[in-house]
Amino acid sequence: MQYLVSVVNDNTDFATGSEQAAIDLFNDQLIADGNWVFAAGLAAPESSTVVDNRREGPVFTDGPFVETKEFIVGFWIMEAPDLDAALKLAAEGSKACNRKVEVRPVLQP
Repeated sequence: MQYLVSVVNDNTDFATGSEQAAIDLFNDQLIADGNWVFAAGLAAPESSTVVDNRREGPVFTDGPFVETKEFIVGFWIMEAPDLDAALKLAAEGSKACNRKVEVRPVLQP
């Protein structure tokens, strides 16, 4: 099963050199163990555009979908046999990036 592990932070500071090194090691281990699917960092929320095309035509709004103190700064998509294994991996990812993470199962079609 796949899990979305969102990295949550309250600022747009990039990872420090030591944090990035720990993230790289964690990513290498995910790949080696077969848990890696995809990962990426995200630009600041202010760079986002919200698109709403539920009515007569699309409406484009600059800025984040919600105003909040914390936001997603990156994510992993991980493969794990169950939630317990995903939570263990997420705990290691949280330690590596020195930020909180949120784990959510990816729904299968």
